Amino acid sequence: MKEKKTRVAIQGIRASFHEEAAFLHFGEDIQTIECNSFKQTFEALQKGEADYIVMAIENSIAGSILPNYSLMMSYSFPVVGEVYLPIQLHLMALPGVKFENIKYVTSHPIAIRQCVDFFDEYPHLKIIESNDTAACAKRIRDENLRDTVAIANTLAAKLYQLDVLERRIESNKKNFTRFLILTNHENVEKKETNKASLCFQVSNQVGALAKVLQIFAEQNINMSKIQSMPVIGKRNEYNFYVDVEWDNQKQYDSSIRQVLKYTHNFNILGEYQRHDDEHAVNEREQKFRAQETITRKYINVKKIVK
Repeated sequence: MKEKKTRVAIQGIRASFHEEAAFLHFGEDIQTIECNSFKQTFEALQKGEADYIVMAIENSIAGSILPNYSLMMSYSFPVVGEVYLPIQLHLMALPGVKFENIKYVTSHPIAIRQCVDFFDEYPHLKIIESNDTAACAKRIRDENLRDTVAIANTLAAKLYQLDVLERRIESNKKNFTRFLILTNHENVEKKETNKASLCFQVSNQVGALAKVLQIFAEQNINMSKIQSMPVIGKRNEYNFYVDVEWDNQKQYDSSIRQVLKYTHNFNILGEYQRHDDEHAVNEREQKFRAQETITRKYINVKKIVK
């Protein structure tokens, strides 16, 4: 009997950065469920059409994706993991197209803004914004656009059979996006954890939030993220989304018991293993350097042949 593939809902289409993050977490032997919006990914999980969601939550340049925090609270699916993905942007076109014949550049507006230094050198190029990097690459292939290039990742170039004209055109080479992995409660596996995503409110009094933060500090709990969002319809009330990390489980458990005394509407959105981003980044960089070496050798051989 053929084993059923894990179904992973993503915002966007195949070869998007969301699918790349899904591959990084689950491996490539998965079934990608394409969704037009983040809300649709939650709907797919709720209806049983997906087993997991991979959802971007913050970017090191663009910041937090605030609507996605609201979605997590609305649907109450637990967070079971995270992925930090380096955002590497490449310029791609149909095979045989030369850069000097390009008139248009298309991609997601955030991806375009991350490549401003590159396009400052080519002011004649017209920028066309779209809602998905991979969809831009697919459109070039589907519509046979020979005067247009897309900004996307190597997955898109491979899947839609495009040539990469320029690699790593992003202005900031240290740009990362953090993705969360969510599932339904039945799929949660019991395992050791060292990171949690929390949400709570505190009273509108002097030092109320400081008391909570002090408890984490006293228990040697590292707070790696804090994000506030107004409670809709309530004046001067805020939800605080906090990510905490620990090395000692007992200290974490103790901190939660104490924090409960000074908070209300307290929610543990998920407890999971923090992503070893340093190892992942080093591995990806090694692959990139190897790929660049092969490309340079290929170019040099072509020059010799000519």
